[in-house]
Amino acid sequence: MSPRPRPSSGALDGAAPDGRRPSVAVIGTRGYPSYYGGFETAVRRIAPALVDAGWDVTVYGRHGALRDDDPTRDRRVTSRLTRGVESKSFSTLSYGLTAVLDAVRRRPDAALVMNVANGFWLPLLRLRGIPVLINVDGIEWERAKWGTAAKTVFKLGARASARFGTTIVCDAVEIVRRWREEFRVEGTFIPYGGDPVRELPVEPGLTHGSYALVVARFVPENSIVEFVEAARRIAERHDVVIVGSTGYGGELDDLVRDLAAENDRVRWLGHVSDDDRLFALWQHAGAYFHGHSVGGTNPALVQAMFTGAPVVARDTVYNREVLADSGLFVPPESDAIADAMVALLDDPAEQQRLREAALRRAEESYSWQSVCDAYEEALRRSLHTHRGR
Repeated sequence: MSPRPRPSSGALDGAAPDGRRPSVAVIGTRGYPSYYGGFETAVRRIAPALVDAGWDVTVYGRHGALRDDDPTRDRRVTSRLTRGVESKSFSTLSYGLTAVLDAVRRRPDAALVMNVANGFWLPLLRLRGIPVLINVDGIEWERAKWGTAAKTVFKLGARASARFGTTIVCDAVEIVRRWREEFRVEGTFIPYGGDPVRELPVEPGLTHGSYALVVARFVPENSIVEFVEAARRIAERHDVVIVGSTGYGGELDDLVRDLAAENDRVRWLGHVSDDDRLFALWQHAGAYFHGHSVGGTNPALVQAMFTGAPVVARDTVYNREVLADSGLFVPPESDAIADAMVALLDDPAEQQRLREAALRRAEESYSWQSVCDAYEEALRRSLHTHRGR
């Protein structure tokens, strides 16, 4: 269920000039409610929380991307669908443009925009007098999955976001530093949140604390190739579970498929859309490998921490920021990954220490309550900042 944050003073302090409830348009996701990725997960929590805090909320989305039958949907949140080009290269830009054009016509008091690719359209909102809170996500122009043209688009969109956004939201302290250094703007740190998880049954055929797990989209920067090589060694003594895919087939899918076919101790489950099943896999894993190398606060890592998963993470500034002392860190080399995973699988006491540390870290720093409150506060500040200008 969506959280119900405490009533905020925002309903008064951030009220529209005529005393009515302030309105906000959420732009740049697949809509509400949608389950595609981290942005969509965030909007499912933030939108109802903003309504609770005194805002009228409209979330822009795409046809065919929404779960209208979702029993947790908050009907107080308005969904508006616009048209766009369905392609890997142009969908974000085209849907962002049509949503912005509709918002310009309707003129909400503020806009919450996701993804720097939509930074190109921020001047339209600014010309209309609409303050913009933009979540810039990670450093997209450094991701290996994008070609040169896409990287250029993201970098130019980031520059436009820095120039025309009222408030820049960064999901990690390191991302705040990068934006200060590269674009000379001061970002506001608001991470992603996670949900507490009840005790769930172990996956049939597996035993609590006895298997290695990886959950990731199959892209090079998530260390999939390195984990597959490590899994060959891990599977000599322990079960290995792999969750994820490219989503469209390709060499990485073939690599994992071949590994699972040749080794009975390796299970490839593909994409798992059932939250309880995924949470149970994290909850009962003896060692969870998080190989993401780019981006800020990773939503999957935060949720894994809320399940108490014992984490072995690729050693990056982002993963260290999120985990602090609640995880183990390894270089992106298959032997190092295998050594750390096997050692953890053979050490129930260390597993328990990491489980407790991860839960404690998640509850203290990454609750949806605090995340939603921070977005509401940032939106109210953007109204005041805009009026001051």
